[in-house]
Amino acid sequence: MKILVVGGAGYIGSHAVRRLVADGNDVVVLDSLFTGHKEAIDPKAKFYQVDLLDKDAVADVLKKEKIEAVMHFAAYSLVGESVKKPLKYYKNNVSGMISLLEAMEETGVKYLVFSSSAATYGIPEKLPITEETPLNPINPYGETKMMMEKIMHWADKANGIKSIALRYFNVAGASLDGSIGEDHHPETHLIPNIMKAALAGGGDFTIFGDDYDTKDGTNVRDYVHVVDLIDAHVLALKHLMETNQSDVFNLGTATGFSNLEILKAAIKVTGVDIPYTIGPRRGGDPDSLVADSSKARKVLGWSPKYENVDDIIASAWNWHQKHPNGFSK
Repeated sequence: MKILVVGGAGYIGSHAVRRLVADGNDVVVLDSLFTGHKEAIDPKAKFYQVDLLDKDAVADVLKKEKIEAVMHFAAYSLVGESVKKPLKYYKNNVSGMISLLEAMEETGVKYLVFSSSAATYGIPEKLPITEETPLNPINPYGETKMMMEKIMHWADKANGIKSIALRYFNVAGASLDGSIGEDHHPETHLIPNIMKAALAGGGDFTIFGDDYDTKDGTNVRDYVHVVDLIDAHVLALKHLMETNQSDVFNLGTATGFSNLEILKAAIKVTGVDIPYTIGPRRGGDPDSLVADSSKARKVLGWSPKYENVDDIIASAWNWHQKHPNGFSK
């Protein structure tokens, strides 16, 4: 199958490219490389350095490569940055989705699997979060993801572009061979920052806020291994093409871990004592986000293999040890 992976040089996108190639698909990557890394792209995939906002260039790739389906991983995703620079997020994320859908309409591509987010839910009234939980984002990042989903919905109604939105909770870990993993600049995610502190022999790690309405005052999140996450994308695309019905699914483990619990697990896995300090809250961070992913498990047949947080951290540790400077030579 001919699949276009938009954002295929990024953390999650590069894992998707590797899996799709391994499954025997003909994979094309479209990435601006604003935040992605060319080194992360599977060499068996064909690469185009194109900005998603360039609709004509996107349409040219879709047409030239005879693309049958698209996976979209190209949104900006830093919550704190979105609060400080909302227009950057609306332009790239929302306008980028419009550009992609226009290009798909123009070239007759009818299937899209979209990397959405639990940030669309905001601060839920009860946990765990189901797909029926009201969408009420509290930061520009989450709102752009919600808007992208709504645009997809109306593109289906008007143009017949079928789509599945996968609402991720916290994605973590790395490829099991340690060859690709997280390399963001700046890095804002909890686990890779803990790994960097461990590589430094301890250092001084900061937890942002200890006055949240949680068991120990620190944020609680549901962590899903990136390899399991990509399994869900493959199943979602198969389901989409078989049913020709748009849908939305949560992807998580239904287990929440606080920032302090993740830090303690990382100390155990790495064997490095990591001292920490408490810093101020980051803007736009909900107290707790925990998924009910039973719909994905039942409808898609999704069965995560790496739900133990120690396994997730161990794969991240393996990547960071092998690549202490990320993809930099």
